[in-house]
Amino acid sequence: MTIKHIVVVATTLVIGTGAAHSGGYVPPVLDAAPIVAVVEAPVGSWQGGYVGATVGYAFKGDDRFGLSSSASDTLLGDIGEMELKGANAGLRAGYRWQRGSWVFGPEIGIEGGDIKGDTSGLLLGTALDVEAKVNHMIALRFKTGYAVRPDLLVYGIAGVGRIDIDYDLNGVEEGLSKTGYILGLGVEKQINDNWSVTGEYEYANFGNEKVEFGDFESKATPKYNNIKVGVNYRF
Repeated sequence: MTIKHIVVVATTLVIGTGAAHSGGYVPPVLDAAPIVAVVEAPVGSWQGGYVGATVGYAFKGDDRFGLSSSASDTLLGDIGEMELKGANAGLRAGYRWQRGSWVFGPEIGIEGGDIKGDTSGLLLGTALDVEAKVNHMIALRFKTGYAVRPDLLVYGIAGVGRIDIDYDLNGVEEGLSKTGYILGLGVEKQINDNWSVTGEYEYANFGNEKVEFGDFESKATPKYNNIKVGVNYRF
């Protein structure tokens, strides 16, 4: 290659390089990926102490009544089955803790009203009339729920209750106090920061217990269902 050729090639390279630098390198512009904000659904506040009141109706109760001899414990006969039912009202107080959407806590309450049942029959040639009436029940419940919406809570109920009930056999009255278990379900709707309304179903069963009427005795088996509506005030 002659000196003339070398000069021409070098001149061409210099001119090309200068043109590239004079125009500048423009990198491609990439669109930034959109940022999606994750917004968690708000959870209502349920934690704190509360007091409340309920009204309800007990139904489909069952208390079978038969008589035995107190001396020999021999069954003399079955008189019949009392269906405990009736209106009732109660007061309650409790405290709840909240972890995320889960809400739980204890509640103590007392209920009373007109829950009663009766039956009659003929035993050993004698007409017998029997009546049972619930005076009141004191209960300790534990409620565990989940906030399906910030203002709506569904929950389960488990607890113990002590019932005070009177039995009347042909004018002879005997009282009984017995502890049993309570199971149920409920829903609560907030009206505002302090007030809420509730609806509950409960089943209460108090096993069986001996009741004595002089020379005779019976085994009481009180149990009943209860539907209640109520209102709570949270502190």
